[in-house]
Amino acid sequence: MKKVRDHYSRQAGQDNYPARSVYKLKEMDRRFGLLRPGQKVLDLGASPGSWSMFAAQKVQSSGFVLAVDLKEPSVSFPEHVVFIQADIIYENEARKQVRDFVPFDLVLSDMAPKTTGIKITDQARSHQLAREAFQLSLEMLGSGGTLVVKIFEGPDVQELAREMKACFKRIKHFKPKSSRAESKEIFLLGMEMHQKDS
Repeated sequence: MKKVRDHYSRQAGQDNYPARSVYKLKEMDRRFGLLRPGQKVLDLGASPGSWSMFAAQKVQSSGFVLAVDLKEPSVSFPEHVVFIQADIIYENEARKQVRDFVPFDLVLSDMAPKTTGIKITDQARSHQLAREAFQLSLEMLGSGGTLVVKIFEGPDVQELAREMKACFKRIKHFKPKSSRAESKEIFLLGMEMHQKDS
């Protein structure tokens, strides 16, 4: 498995992406057709910037990507990407900034908690972060929009999937081949958000 992991890291360097995580989004995009020209995309936990870079390429200059993270990205973005350095989950001021761009067609969350090595603690923290991203997406997505959110595998995954099912027409579970072998991450996709009350 080490060769597989090295392959994605090398490939990221060759393709000028700052992190191998871009291939997870590429896999999901190939499978589910997430990204299209002209879309508005919100990328939560965007640093170091690979997901925002790929999203920007796919939505093209007719689209728009809003990237948010506590840390600055390690790359320069094209003009149709705006970066906000903030805690979108816990800072109301950051949410106000993001609301100026609502509604979005797609919300991406590759956010992960600081891990402790204690499985049950890490799962609980991941579930809480994923749930916060889901709640935020309800504010930020337009009708018919899609959410992609990372969560660590555990008993809470089905609970979150059930909550999401009440808000989206389709729920998908996805484990990218490009995830590290030892990683417990999976992605939940909420597709076609139900019509919002006007």
